[in-house]
Amino acid sequence: MDLLVVGGGPAGLATALHAARAGLEVTVWEQRAGTIDKACGEGLMPGAVAGLTALGVHPPGYDLRGIRYVAGAHRADADFRAGPGRGVRRTVLHAALREAVLAAGVRVEQRAVRRVEQDEDGVVVDGTRARHLVAADGLHSPIRRALGLHRPRRAHRRHGLRRHYVLTPWSDHVEVHWARDAEAYVTPVSDDLVGVAVLTADRRPYDDHLAAFPELQERLAGAGTATPARGAGPLRQDASARTAGRVLLVGDAAGYVDALTGEGIALALAQASAAVRAVINGDLAAYEREWRRLTRRYRWLTHALLGATRVPPLRAALVPAAQRLPWLFSATVDALARPPGT
Repeated sequence: MDLLVVGGGPAGLATALHAARAGLEVTVWEQRAGTIDKACGEGLMPGAVAGLTALGVHPPGYDLRGIRYVAGAHRADADFRAGPGRGVRRTVLHAALREAVLAAGVRVEQRAVRRVEQDEDGVVVDGTRARHLVAADGLHSPIRRALGLHRPRRAHRRHGLRRHYVLTPWSDHVEVHWARDAEAYVTPVSDDLVGVAVLTADRRPYDDHLAAFPELQERLAGAGTATPARGAGPLRQDASARTAGRVLLVGDAAGYVDALTGEGIALALAQASAAVRAVINGDLAAYEREWRRLTRRYRWLTHALLGATRVPPLRAALVPAAQRLPWLFSATVDALARPPGT
């Protein structure tokens, strides 16, 4: 086998699809059965939509025209310049990618990984040999830890919580509502379903967090809940490197700062393509360089925003400043909306 991909989420499936279309023999191992859900904002930036289109994957959803910041009476809108984004249920995205992978002839097996060994010729995973291994096994990647690439971090541990409401979307923008200790991300994902994700360092029940957003709470009053609150985190995960021998880390497994800027799927798709190119060219060191290039804008902007919003006066001034300086807010959103690395 040319490539074994561990992790059957979007990052792993996109890697497998790129590999299959490049003529590699590839297999995906995923320990969970069926369609996989995950607590995420579900808003695909235009760069992510473009990445999926390049793979021939077109998940149905709700077209998104831009981003809106909301804090009390203050509003700031920025439309995407490069075409619409798309709100897509995570389960719908996973099903579309899985269907494309299976149609490409890739084997997807329900298997967990217990042992990874390497030699000069390849990788042996629980007795199965492959020339290379891609670990796309998520935020808390066991393979990243097993290879000694995990860098523990305890400061300012943010978490995410998400719930869906049966409700007609009231906007074609992703709304980001700002409170003192949390943000709420409102993403339409269909004509009658809205996802609301909360990001915060404060560990409390979902409804307690929602009480910090009275305008949003009023919007949601009377709407039925379609899913229970689902959580994820801590969001910040660091890796000392993206490769170890013949193993490459892709997606959240490769390191993650925060969901604040909404680029997760776009980054995963770009990394999947870069990892396959490195395998084909026999130059895994190139993947580390490419990963840094692809994620540079995301890392810089996310670190800058997180740093600023940890200071209460700066956090309170963020949305009023975006309202007063619409050109700056628009330029920032446009940078985030572009495909990674462009």
